[in-house]
Order: sequence, then C-alpha cells, then structure tokens
Amino acid sequence: MILIDTHCHLDVDAFDADRAEVLAAARAVGVKSIIVPGIDAAGWDKLLGLCASDAELYPALGLHPVYLERHAEGDLAALEQRLATAKPVAIGEIGLDFHAKDADRDRQLALCRAQLRIAREARLPVLLHVRKAHEEMLRLLTETPVIGGTAHAFNGSLQQAQRYIDLGFCIGFGGMLTFERSRRLRRLATELPLEAIVLETDAPDLTVASHQYQRNSPAYLPEVAQTLAAVRAEEPIRVAAQTTANARRLLVG
Repeated sequence: MILIDTHCHLDVDAFDADRAEVLAAARAVGVKSIIVPGIDAAGWDKLLGLCASDAELYPALGLHPVYLERHAEGDLAALEQRLATAKPVAIGEIGLDFHAKDADRDRQLALCRAQLRIAREARLPVLLHVRKAHEEMLRLLTETPVIGGTAHAFNGSLQQAQRYIDLGFCIGFGGMLTFERSRRLRRLATELPLEAIVLETDAPDLTVASHQYQRNSPAYLPEVAQTLAAVRAEEPIRVAAQTTANARRLLVG
C-alpha cells in the first residue's frame, strides 16, 4: 500500500531524538508522503527546513486556534509574506476550538477568518482543526469560501461532514478510528463516500489502539487504513489507493 499522512507534526520536539528513524519506519510500511502542518510562527523555520530536506515532506503554515498566547500581532502579515517564498501546500493548522470553557471565541473567530482570507487569496486549501465548533466553522467557510482542504480529526455529525464535503473538503480519519469503542466514528466512516476520506495520524498525538498511551508515529498509518477497510468491508488496497488519490488531488498534486 502507498499511503499519504495528511496531518503529522513531524517537526515538533517529540521527534527530535529519532526523527530520521521514525521517517524511515514510515517509509518502510508504505507511507510515502507526509503533510507537516504549522501551529505557530515561531515553528515555521524549523518546519520549512525539515520539509526542504525531503521532497516527500510537504509544509503547511498556519496559526493554531488553541495556542492564541503564542501568536503575535504581526503573525498574519508574516504568514502572507511567507507564502511567496515558502510555497506551502496548504494553510494550516487553523480553525476553531471551543472545547475549553474559557476559550476566547471572538479572537479565535477573527484569527480563523483572517487565515481563510489569506488561503482564498493564495488559492490554497486549508487544514482545519475544529472542536465543539462545527456550526461556527461552516458559517465561516460560507462567508469566506476557499478551494477546499481537510477537516482534520473530524468529530462531527454525518450532516456536518456532508456540508464540508459540499464545500470541497475531505474528512480526515486517524488513530481514534482504530479503537473499538469509537462506534460513532466508525459508523460515520462507513457512511461517507470513500472519495471524500483522507488518512492522517496527527503524530505525536492521537495514537492508534495498538500503541495506546505511547507516542504516535506516521509508521502507524497502515493500521488506520486497515481499520477503515475493515469497517467498510472493502479491500485495503482499494482504500489505500483511493485515500491516497484524494490526498494528492487536494494537497500534493
């Protein structure tokens, strides 16, 4: 199987000690390409340097909604300036996260809206992080349409998933799908068209069932693919081929 990990934070400190080994292990099991999303401006140089070292590592640049305290006033302008030289494949990881009771919703909305405008002007897809805020996110996408992207680690309803798909998005499934207790998520994975699904790990977070409580890795992406095939009663090779084609269409080209 040839797979693409559409969301993996390979640049973060958790991989500093053994990044080359992690990447080699992923390649050994068929994970050919990896999209590496940015989360704050301070990390963009490291991320871009990593991706420049390997033609199958693709950068995305963005300002994550959870880390508002890390974002400075000039970061949006810096993001626009970076697009001319960095050539990211997407704007991300961006979005809305209203899970915490004290979430600064107004600031998150303003930050997300601004990054959607940047993505639209640059004609780039977006990598969305959305938690407890799908209706608000869908409203923003209607107000500021972009050319599509991925709804990463999707946890909404079938109806919301379909609305994202109608807007040009694919739905991302990762390690949570591999847990038998994820019945609602597994049911959703059977209800969506395979042409609207991409695979991801979100490593080092959200690991697969076989490595529970351990650091996640892009090398575990085949377990997500195998689980998706099993719950859909489809051949793993077909699931791999279609999800890889979806990722290429949206992000890699």
